Amino acid sequence: MKKQTIIVTGASSGIGREVARYFLERGDNVVINSATPEKLKQVYQELGAGSSLAMVAGDVSDKNTGNLLVTTAISRFGSADVLVNNAGIFETRPFLEVDEAYLDRFLKTNLKGTFFTTQAVIPQMLKQKGGVVINIGTPLVNHALGGAPTTAPLSSKGAIHSLTIQLAAEFGRHNIRVNTIAPGTIRTPMHGDTVDQSAGLHLLNRVGEVEDVAEMVYTVAKSNFINGAIINVDGGMAAGHNLN
Repeated sequence: MKKQTIIVTGASSGIGREVARYFLERGDNVVINSATPEKLKQVYQELGAGSSLAMVAGDVSDKNTGNLLVTTAISRFGSADVLVNNAGIFETRPFLEVDEAYLDRFLKTNLKGTFFTTQAVIPQMLKQKGGVVINIGTPLVNHALGGAPTTAPLSSKGAIHSLTIQLAAEFGRHNIRVNTIAPGTIRTPMHGDTVDQSAGLHLLNRVGEVEDVAEMVYTVAKSNFINGAIINVDGGMAAGHNLN
C-alpha cells in the first residue's frame, strides 16, 4: 500500500494520539498538531521522533494553523493525503446556563477548527486528484440523553455532521472523500477516572478504547468507496442502552 501523509489535529492525547500512532506503525508519514506545545513535544518524543513524524503547534480555530499544517506536510513529505479533524472539546452545562461566550468556545474549536483546517487542505487534495477528510462527531447528535445537558457541544458537532455530507457532495467527483466517525464514550483523559460508569450507555456494556476508534479511522482512510458517511463506533449507543 502506498505510503501516505496523514495530518492529525488534537494529537496530544486520547484518540488523536492513538490515531497518529496507528498510522505511524503501519508505515505512513504523520503530522501531529496540538494547541499545547509542551504536550505536543512530549507526544512527538513518545511516538519516536522519527523521520516519518512532524509536529505543528497551534490552535485549529486560527486559519493560519491549518495552512501551516498543510505546508509542513508538503515540505516534509510531499503530499497531504488524509486529514483527521480530531481536535475538539466536549462538556456538559444546562441549556439555560449557556451564555454566548460558552457557546462560542465550542463553535470556535469544534466547528471553525474543522471547517478552516479542511479548507486549508482541500486545494492540495485537488492538485493531487484525491484525498480523504475524516471528521470526529458523536452519535449523540441524533440520540439525546436527558441527563446529559450538552446543547453547546452538540450544536457544534451537529454542524460538523452536516458539513461532512455537504463536502462529500461538493468534492466527491474530484476523488476527495469526506466522512465522520462518531465515537461513543471512549477511555480518554477527557472523561477522567469515572469513565467506566458510562458503560451502560452502550449495548456492549463497556466504554470504548482509543484503539477502537483508530482502527476505524485507518479503515476509512484506506478505503476507496466510503464517502459522505457518518459511522458510529459506539458499542451500540446509538441503537440503545444496556439497562442493568
